[in-house]
Amino acid sequence: MKELLSQHEFDFIKPHDKDFITSFDAEMNRLGYTCNGNIGNGYCWGRYMVIYTKAGVKSKKSYARVYIRDEDIVLRLYLSNIDKHGEEIGQAPEYIQEAFTGEYPSCDHCHDKTECVHQKRYTINGNSYEICDGKAF
Repeated sequence: MKELLSQHEFDFIKPHDKDFITSFDAEMNRLGYTCNGNIGNGYCWGRYMVIYTKAGVKSKKSYARVYIRDEDIVLRLYLSNIDKHGEEIGQAPEYIQEAFTGEYPSCDHCHDKTECVHQKRYTINGNSYEICDGKAF
């Protein structure tokens, strides 16, 4: 990833953002996820995008994406079964917990507001949460 980010087309990315992407890529590889050495088009999310999938499987389900924009980067995680990790999240630093327990707007993805298909429901530190996965993570 470090070599890839050293290419001229990525000169606009700030050094600390390149460091984050490189470190994140190494950790994702260690955990069994890969971007296959690709930085693709970011479409409407930014100039470029790095998509992480599970290594060695046919499914191309996204587990994380790094959106590379003109002024910054955005990390988006695709999480499932949050209750399974509620204890760890509850012990994480406040800035990490905030992603799961903070105030988020109501869902604006679904046309039928009575049954949101993007809703995540989970419990952390004994508190129940329902948030829209399109607004969080």
